[in-house]
Amino acid sequence: MTIAMPVSSTIDCGGAQIRAHCRHLATVVTIRGEIDAVNVEQVGDHVRRFVQADNPVVLDLSGVSHFSSAGIALLCAMDEECRAADVEWMLVANQTVATLLDDSFPVANSVHQALRGLADAITWRRQMVLPLLKKSA
Repeated sequence: MTIAMPVSSTIDCGGAQIRAHCRHLATVVTIRGEIDAVNVEQVGDHVRRFVQADNPVVLDLSGVSHFSSAGIALLCAMDEECRAADVEWMLVANQTVATLLDDSFPVANSVHQALRGLADAITWRRQMVLPLLKKSA
């Protein structure tokens, strides 16, 4: 899947501003503003563009000022999309978002912590594979 918008631009989706940054370990998609029933579908359409094979995603909602229960549908769709594409993802949630969450989503307290978690997962997988490679050599 190709990214249809430049990753350095900010897109306005009816009160939510979306910006993506390609980092070494993942694409960080930052959303600021409000996510509600009016814009959740448009926000979801833009966010899911960044779910690409072999490229983890960090969804940073730390700048969201209003998060209605409709936003949970966005997170469920993101989780399904990532599972279908076999893409790891992490959610950075502030208190506004966290009050509506259960334990269904991979949550970190900051983008730094999310990236650290993804790096640790990569290291763990390498450690699991390395003995197998040595045995076959």
